Amino acid sequence: MSKYRLTKKQVRRFLLLKQGLLGAYRFEDKEGICEFVSQAGCIQFDPIDVCGKNAELVLQSRVAGFTKTMLGELLYKDRKLVDYFDKQLAIISIADWKYFERTRERYRLRGRSRDKIDSVAEEVKRFIRERGAACSKDIPLKETVDWSWSPTTLSRAALESLYFRGDLIVHHKKGTIKYYALAEAHIVPAILRAEDPNKSDADFVKWRVMRRIRSVGMLWNKPSDAWLGIEPMKAQARKDAFAALLNEEAIVPCTVEGIAEPLYIALEDEPLLQAALSSTAVYERRVEFLAPLDNFLWDRKLIKALFDFDYKWEIYTPIAARKYGYYVLPVLYGEALVGRIELVADKKAKQLRLVHFWPEIGAEPDETFRRMLRERIYRFAAFNGCNEVTEGTVVGNDM
Repeated sequence: MSKYRLTKKQVRRFLLLKQGLLGAYRFEDKEGICEFVSQAGCIQFDPIDVCGKNAELVLQSRVAGFTKTMLGELLYKDRKLVDYFDKQLAIISIADWKYFERTRERYRLRGRSRDKIDSVAEEVKRFIRERGAACSKDIPLKETVDWSWSPTTLSRAALESLYFRGDLIVHHKKGTIKYYALAEAHIVPAILRAEDPNKSDADFVKWRVMRRIRSVGMLWNKPSDAWLGIEPMKAQARKDAFAALLNEEAIVPCTVEGIAEPLYIALEDEPLLQAALSSTAVYERRVEFLAPLDNFLWDRKLIKALFDFDYKWEIYTPIAARKYGYYVLPVLYGEALVGRIELVADKKAKQLRLVHFWPEIGAEPDETFRRMLRERIYRFAAFNGCNEVTEGTVVGNDM
């Protein structure tokens, strides 16, 4: 039985407060990055960089003073964050390393071209131990082997497999090229060798379901992209995890107007939900550009139901079938998703090009929004290292 009966407006406010997207910025600088990643569990990584990579876009919308350099330092210098699999390829806190031992163990027990990779694994680790961080071109194993999308060199397959297994970590990147180092050289033994807190696959699935609920703020027990990357979870395992979490009173069911299924929040978020229910609270409105794979947008059907905003990342949609554009970001204004924007950073010219802005029907920009949008575009230009903004065709030209 649901403990709360909520309006969509109340849920929208709760989710935005949870995400740090409403009111004054809650997260600031490198410390704030770590705080948000700890809260979110992970930030999905994608290497495509049109106006910032996905993880950078997630953080620039929430962390005051964020720069791309900060994220790189936390990953490859401070080692407080690490690249690994969570919701697909992601960035997680190094403190969460122990929870993914089952993932690493699965990669040790299976994988394409496993016999050939196992035969050179020690040789590859010895090469890195003696010569330092290496990419696939550095290691003289050029035999072609079967691999994920297409055949590749044994050097690449071995490096990636050892990374999946936890023997290696990403030491640094040059563009999209990954350089790998021994995990034992950069992760302290207390973290690297920590015991897996989850005693069974069911425990692991339950922990990950809870982690995703915390990450988004509120989810339903339905198939969704919010569950991507949770293995070996099928529908019944998800349902069992929800039942166990309810039995433990770790999650709180809520009924929301116009939505048949209950939605669930983490028990520790109940005070924040109660704050969102206040009819007298006033929060500062911000204009933010959201990442295509933003945690907030992981369940797009839920976003459609709550915000009446139908978002599709059209990067893989054929050009003729696109409704908007190649790399379009949702625009948040206060408690509403009010439009979409396409921005392209020309790094050589240090120009940010405003290609299009599409306001949502019924959300025509007022004077305050137009001013705040322009201010946000110029801050976004600075985030991308651009000192000039140029405009293309803008829909809603009176902005």
